[in-house]
Amino acid sequence: QVQVAESGGGLVQTGGSLRLSCVVSGSIRVIDNMGWYRQAPGKQRELVAQITSGGRTSYVDSVKGRFTISRDNAKKSVYLQMNSLKSEDTAVYICNADLMTANWVRASTWGQGTQVTVSS
Repeated sequence: QVQVAESGGGLVQTGGSLRLSCVVSGSIRVIDNMGWYRQAPGKQRELVAQITSGGRTSYVDSVKGRFTISRDNAKKSVYLQMNSLKSEDTAVYICNADLMTANWVRASTWGQGTQVTVSS
């Protein structure tokens, strides 16, 4: 069984920073892409940032230059450093990992999400 757990959300003022963390645990053979999605009330879930197993990153245009995604393969973890936060960044941030389990099953696994609220 695979579990994904996020942490680091909270309430911050406009212009502030937060660092989200996500750790994947369980019977895992390999983790491929890892990413952070977000979903605001009344809006569709969107991919915010993604990082490959080799460290190549990509970002949605609205966060480029402000957010940085990184990962620690040994710890099966992915992080999202968020700087210069804006009110429009308010959302539930959800961690995703594309992986292969110990039973050779490919799966895309999701965390429960962590709330980020940016107040003006």
